Amino acid sequence: MKKVKTVYDHIRSNNIKTAILVAAFPIIFIALVFLFTWIVVPARDAAEIALAVAVPTALVCLIWMGISWAFGDAMILSVAGAHEIDGSDPKNREIFRSVENVALAAGLPTPRVYIIDDDSMNAFATGRGPNDASVALTRGIIKRLDRLELEGVIAHEMAHIGNRDIRLDMLLITGIGVTVFAADVIMRVILSGNHSRDDKDKGNAAAILFMVWLAFMVFNFIITPLLRMAISRSREYAADATGAQITRNPRALASALRKITTDARVECLDKVKAMSAMCIANPRAPRELLGDLLATHPPVEARIKRLESM
Repeated sequence: MKKVKTVYDHIRSNNIKTAILVAAFPIIFIALVFLFTWIVVPARDAAEIALAVAVPTALVCLIWMGISWAFGDAMILSVAGAHEIDGSDPKNREIFRSVENVALAAGLPTPRVYIIDDDSMNAFATGRGPNDASVALTRGIIKRLDRLELEGVIAHEMAHIGNRDIRLDMLLITGIGVTVFAADVIMRVILSGNHSRDDKDKGNAAAILFMVWLAFMVFNFIITPLLRMAISRSREYAADATGAQITRNPRALASALRKITTDARVECLDKVKAMSAMCIANPRAPRELLGDLLATHPPVEARIKRLESM
């Protein structure tokens, strides 16, 4: 008899997948720099170059991550045109109470609640951690879902907060930005010709720099999108499972997903690619999707099937 997967099985499986994918980022980056520079210098020198490139890149990532940590959530909410609400306004009291109740069920502090004035259906969470988190909901999702479906969506976003997905996403976005910037700097150095020509043992400096630049480009535009989208899809599955665990009602979230995917586009986010993975469904125009490997979210049919099997 086939064993039925529980919520805990789904969460554990997706956490393992995420850990493997995150660990793959630095490993693949160092391997690429080594392999590309190995074409023009001996293996020992290529290993030294890979280490020399990886260390400063990691340091810059940490510095830039600190800046993003301080201001990233405010920037994201501003881009989405979200405005904060509280329970004192009678118009928003019911939605604020729903967020409070789900947070209590999840064992997490009540996040700040934001509304996006858009008639489509979408939602996302942001912040530095559970004690400083925000949940943003569109007007459309509040109006067009029933109470249980909306609580399922809120629970999904609370799951992202509890699972520290918002922290992970901020780390990934920061790292990608740094490596893209580094590739641009390297190309400017190559074009300027301001590189050493004294060390003949390590080959031509221009050739080495060019190979390092190629490694960055492959990492930035082939490897990183594939890994980041794979992590995003894995975390969406985990948030669905955790959200179902919080509400004890996986069918309500499945029903909400059916409705959301019929009108998930948030127009103000069409040009903000980095935010696509943060939302419960892809908020950008359908033409932006390029296939399953680059999809920010798993197929909705697969998500619903998992939820209904719990």
